Amino acid sequence: MARLPLEKGSKKLLNAWAFYDWANSVYSLTVVSAVFPIFLGAIFRQANVEQVAVFGGAIARTPLISYVTAAAFVVIALITPLISGIADYLGNKKVFMKFFCYLGGLSCIGLYWFDLQSIYVGLVFYFLGVIGFWVSFAMSNSYLPDIAFPEQQDRISAWGFSLGYIGSVLLLLINLAMVLAPDVFGITDSPESPAAITAMKYSFVSVGIWWIGFSQYSFYYLPKGYRRDGERHRIILNGFRELRGVWKQLTGLPRLKRYLGAFFVYSMAVQTVMLIAAYFGESEIDWGSDDQRTMGLIGSILIIQLVAVLGATLTARLSNRIGNITTLVIINAIWVAICIYAYFVKSPMEFYIAAGFVGMVMGGIQALSRSTYSKFLPETTDTTSFFSFYDVTEKIGIIIGMSIFGLVSQWNNSMRPATLILGTFFLIGILLLMRVPKENPEAA
Repeated sequence: MARLPLEKGSKKLLNAWAFYDWANSVYSLTVVSAVFPIFLGAIFRQANVEQVAVFGGAIARTPLISYVTAAAFVVIALITPLISGIADYLGNKKVFMKFFCYLGGLSCIGLYWFDLQSIYVGLVFYFLGVIGFWVSFAMSNSYLPDIAFPEQQDRISAWGFSLGYIGSVLLLLINLAMVLAPDVFGITDSPESPAAITAMKYSFVSVGIWWIGFSQYSFYYLPKGYRRDGERHRIILNGFRELRGVWKQLTGLPRLKRYLGAFFVYSMAVQTVMLIAAYFGESEIDWGSDDQRTMGLIGSILIIQLVAVLGATLTARLSNRIGNITTLVIINAIWVAICIYAYFVKSPMEFYIAAGFVGMVMGGIQALSRSTYSKFLPETTDTTSFFSFYDVTEKIGIIIGMSIFGLVSQWNNSMRPATLILGTFFLIGILLLMRVPKENPEAA
């Protein structure tokens, strides 16, 4: 007997959607933020090199990852509209969400073979992992107005991020134990790799298994999608036509249009900070020994994740009191202060302090940005196209942010000047948020 679809707003459906954050957030923590940056620095130090010959030139590790990440987001920005158009017309967004989830998870497993001798193979797995995570996440985001009523969206969006932080911390603690006490897990030194580096590789495998395994709960309960009415023709390019249609609709939606402009600028900075924070700590902070560096970086990431749970919850409550836009202005102001402070950070303790403040505003700004956009949407069943526009806006910002960060870091042989540029983006975001029209204040 076929299972009946769950009703919009039902607790089980909302929790199933939020649970995908539990499944996929291990990627953003272990691969993006914690273990992979440490792993990359470790294999460079093991080879006693500061740069690697790739793409026709010698590039240091942080600019290299910045450029590869930016290239991945170029692909993401191009394919997301294609996929969204097909999903809208065929009503099968869950199929695409599954495909890119599995692509991302398997690519994480593939990072086990990342080394400097086969750098291109490793970079391909890293590249595909970025694409898998962000496209599947875009499909997940587009479900929000389909499964939740407007008054539920702030809360369930924050709950999703909170689940993600909790789940990813649990796996990171296991990964941390593997790295610091590999012998307990039967991992020993080999002629090719020290035990700690091998343990880091196993942590990438664990991320892929966790991501694919736990996502099955969300896939079981989420609806297949909502098939759009009308003829099925030119489906492949329809996503770009829909983006153009969304752009035209923005003319009559000044609040949404101005909000997107502000989001584009400050999200450029937020996502860049999330993608490079650990590389900054790995390269710019004086940790002492390699073990202290590993403990310090993972400890700071844990601080960020745990504080972020509180931050996302407090942000949702504050937005209910003073409105989404005012809350976003306050959070952006805190980000400006963090970026200025980061320029002067040198000691581990100073880095821990910065990590605490980043955690307080990181989850909040992501959850509130997503739910604010959802609230500002016009009445429509074409949610995938609007969220595709949102995601493309975000990805273009990341391309610009990561490229600027990589170039500034390469020119200055330091990441510190780039932090001030990110602070400028947050400041501009504040100014643009203050221009968002205030009509219908109860919505935001």
